[in-house]
Amino acid sequence: MARIALTTVFAAGVEEVFDLSIDVDVHTASMAGSGERTDGGVRSGRLALGDTVTFTARHFGLPWRMTSRITAYERPVRFVDEQDRGPFRTWRHEHTFTSDDERGVTVARDLIDFTAPFGMLGRLVTRVVLERYLRRLIAERNAYLAGLVSGSPP
Repeated sequence: MARIALTTVFAAGVEEVFDLSIDVDVHTASMAGSGERTDGGVRSGRLALGDTVTFTARHFGLPWRMTSRITAYERPVRFVDEQDRGPFRTWRHEHTFTSDDERGVTVARDLIDFTAPFGMLGRLVTRVVLERYLRRLIAERNAYLAGLVSGSPP
């Protein structure tokens, strides 16, 4: 299993950052580069506990389809999405949000645990390509969110 941990500081309140992070429309806009769109489940607005959403996109020139379910939801401090169906053997993405009142910011942490399919070949692809690609993808998404909350157009 691979693990990606990212920390992002947002110049906004914890509720605003949480709400943007769990919004399907914001997610698809932040992933426009891969042509991501909804294909099933909740197709617009904020997700809640138990909700599913199916996204389709193109990564590495190939079509991808993944259905995720919100398995934990504690507004505004934490939510977890896990793959129900999709390209990974396992996928769990925990989002946590902490208010730093002294600095007037929100510290968001993404913790992603995933396993690629195909055994040893999947582990090799994870180490050589997939881990770096996913880290960059999540960092770009967070930069998009940071632009939204700062008032700078993404």
